[in-house]
Amino acid sequence: MRAENFIAFFTVCGFFVGMVFSMFKSSTPLEMLVFSLLVTFFFYLISHIIIMNYIDTKKDAKDLFDKEHHEFVGDKLISELAVREKRMENLMLQVASENEKLTQVLGKKNARKAKAA
Repeated sequence: MRAENFIAFFTVCGFFVGMVFSMFKSSTPLEMLVFSLLVTFFFYLISHIIIMNYIDTKKDAKDLFDKEHHEFVGDKLISELAVREKRMENLMLQVASENEKLTQVLGKKNARKAKAA
């Protein structure tokens, strides 16, 4: 049984036990309400204490989260990102060198036009 279901089950049981005892013990509706709420809260706390002591949450968390697999995937993504960064740097260097060549060619054409004028 999951911990959430265990807590809900014992809380509901506590409510009905509180209602039964409040019918026998109290005479006014306010006393019934207060008594049933106190018993419900007591059952709620007891269910948490039981879960703390008897359910191994570390084992359940390890089953849900496979650390080695996530580390492997993370390392793979980081290496792919490094390769992409190198490709982008090479593309940027190529574009920069082509821009320099283009400005040199255009600069020579503009200089020729200026001499002709």
